[in-house]
Amino acid sequence: MNPSNAPEASPLGKAVAYCDRYAPELLFPIPRSGKRAEIGIGADLPFTGHDLWNAYELSWLNPRGKPVVAIGTLTVPAASPNLIESKSLKLYFNSFNQTRFATLAEVEATIARDLSAAAGASVTVALQTLDQRPARPLGYPEGVLLDTLDIDIDTYEPAPLLLTAGGPVVEETLYSHLLKSNCLVTGQPDWGMVVIRYSGPAIDRAGLLRYICSFRTHNEFHEQCVERIFVDVTRQCHPQRLEVWARYTRRGGLDINPWRASEALPGPGNLGEIRQ
Repeated sequence: MNPSNAPEASPLGKAVAYCDRYAPELLFPIPRSGKRAEIGIGADLPFTGHDLWNAYELSWLNPRGKPVVAIGTLTVPAASPNLIESKSLKLYFNSFNQTRFATLAEVEATIARDLSAAAGASVTVALQTLDQRPARPLGYPEGVLLDTLDIDIDTYEPAPLLLTAGGPVVEETLYSHLLKSNCLVTGQPDWGMVVIRYSGPAIDRAGLLRYICSFRTHNEFHEQCVERIFVDVTRQCHPQRLEVWARYTRRGGLDINPWRASEALPGPGNLGEIRQ
């Protein structure tokens, strides 16, 4: 990894000057390859998927200087060589605050162009102004909640050996609100819900919940945690088909929702978790 693109070189955890004029150079891409190599992923990815971002603090000026406010949905392909560090994305969005744009379509096109350049792949951007009364539904996965299991837990770093599976093939969705990890750079806590949808030998539910809770003191970005979970479940439980996604709570006006799947599937959509 180029030292200039290492996570510790990002604006995370550092005092930065507020810039309210359009500044695409604020975006900080981080190569995915380093963390993927740690879990044995090379150039041939074992999954498809995307990172779905919701942005709630977007504003710019119209041609007459009147502010416009909007929310945005950004879809970054999992196959992109880079992820975009979240604080840099917040700073980039702030740089629109005193910048004039002719139309919403121009803003969409500008963001899509800049994020695609940073990610190294085509990023999809959809904006809605607040006068359109946009609504993101909240809900729960149609599956089995693991959190009511009465179990002992004493491991707080990822422990793949907690995962076991066996018996007849089943198809089910299991989920937990107990996912917590920490930012790779600042060590600040990240909270989320994680969902495992699979077909294959039945995964031991108590072991899966212990495994999810084992991320509690682990330092990685959201996207990296979901990929680690996908790889560990694949190797330990041998599912025929697997999807893993997480809904992380909002930070800095952004929530990040990575999704990884063993085959091309429609994806889980943008149903919000209650804490988002």
